[in-house]
Amino acid sequence: MHHLSRRLCSGGSAGSPQAALYALCVSFFMICLDATIVNVAVPGIRASLDASLNEAVWVNSAYALCYAVPLILAGRLGDRYGPKRVFLVGLAGFSLASLACALAPVAAVLIAARAVQGLTAALIAPQTMSLIVHLFPVEHRGRALGVWGAVGGAAMAAGPVLGGLLVAWVGWPGIFLVNLPVGAMGWIAASKLVPDWRPEKKHRLDLGGIVLSGLGLTAVVFGVQSGEAYGWGTVSGPITISRILGIGVVCLAAFVWWQHVNPNEPLLPLRLFHCRDFSAAASAGASMGAAMGGLFLPLMLYLQNELGHSALVAGALTVPMFVLSSLCSRRAGKQSDTTSPRLIAALGFLALIGGITSLVWLLSPGVTLGALTPPLLLSGIGIGLVSAPLAGIATRGLEPALVGSASGVFNTTRQLGGALGSAATGVLLQAHLGATATTATQAALIFPVVALSAGLACCGLVQPRQAAHEH
Repeated sequence: MHHLSRRLCSGGSAGSPQAALYALCVSFFMICLDATIVNVAVPGIRASLDASLNEAVWVNSAYALCYAVPLILAGRLGDRYGPKRVFLVGLAGFSLASLACALAPVAAVLIAARAVQGLTAALIAPQTMSLIVHLFPVEHRGRALGVWGAVGGAAMAAGPVLGGLLVAWVGWPGIFLVNLPVGAMGWIAASKLVPDWRPEKKHRLDLGGIVLSGLGLTAVVFGVQSGEAYGWGTVSGPITISRILGIGVVCLAAFVWWQHVNPNEPLLPLRLFHCRDFSAAASAGASMGAAMGGLFLPLMLYLQNELGHSALVAGALTVPMFVLSSLCSRRAGKQSDTTSPRLIAALGFLALIGGITSLVWLLSPGVTLGALTPPLLLSGIGIGLVSAPLAGIATRGLEPALVGSASGVFNTTRQLGGALGSAATGVLLQAHLGATATTATQAALIFPVVALSAGLACCGLVQPRQAAHEH
């Protein structure tokens, strides 16, 4: 891996790995920011574009759907064409899509532009992780992934507050226009500082796998995200949510079968899952995504609808949580170079379970923001301790040709977990409509605790550090 990380194509430039890492993190910050910054602008978007509630929901759903579905393909494209080139194409596309979002005259155009944002963000995310693996040898990779995870936490912390300020200053288009200077800086920095690593041989694209995985993931993610909006019934004519989900499951089953029998290069090399560390880390990542997807929806609704706080105040409550998460992520990444990463991740899951369980116990009609802060801070510590070690576990011991695929699959499992978590808590909230808001929120928050318990169990399947290096 040492020699691999240094090998550049004839047009590449050998810069400092640390400088290349920071150049990648500029763009990673931007796509993570867009996951949270839009929420506070939804009322302004609805008023300005005369959008219906369903259209406003799709402003976020279109981004999430188009981000999750192509991640495996995006990772494979990095393996074929080189992660730097795919990264730069994605970054340019994301910036242009952001401009289209800001200039959208009607809700339909905004939704379409957000879909393109999601597709181009999917090109960026796996390449950042893949390039870090190529840039840093295994003994220094944890520290680099810690910085990477810290940037994601900082972006989520900044999203609600920065979004609120931009909406107040320049209106909702400002949350998209801010991506233009950030995207330009990120593109210039990456083009100059990130080595242009390319594979030794050209990889084939698995067209059958692309079609089956695209259809399957689109149907499943759409069904899960939109099921509640359609009452888990009819979408249009004979098309129902259950049929959409059924088609998705059939396509994904056919996809797995095709990956097994494909004599050439499959989109998803199933031998990835022969690596116990990767399987455990991907499963734990899905559990983490489900918990995060299920935590914030009921909490934000409770803070605003039951306790009467504004969207900006509700969002600001999570800022210390994500700041602490960012700090802990960097520290956890550094420690995982010398300490067992599975132990650090397990401690993170325990902290999250403790924090969310405390939230459930503390919720009451008159609870103060001060009382909710300690369990949120504990949860922030947990998020920080989990993120970087899991990413390191997922990629250690893999042959270089599989790194892009592994990065795509790892990110996909987290995104799908988030969609499932959001849907599950929505179902639990709907099931308790007749109960008090406190009871309904407490019931919904049980799901993240269960998901995190599953993630903790997955940490037990990770190999000890010495065994992993031998593998």
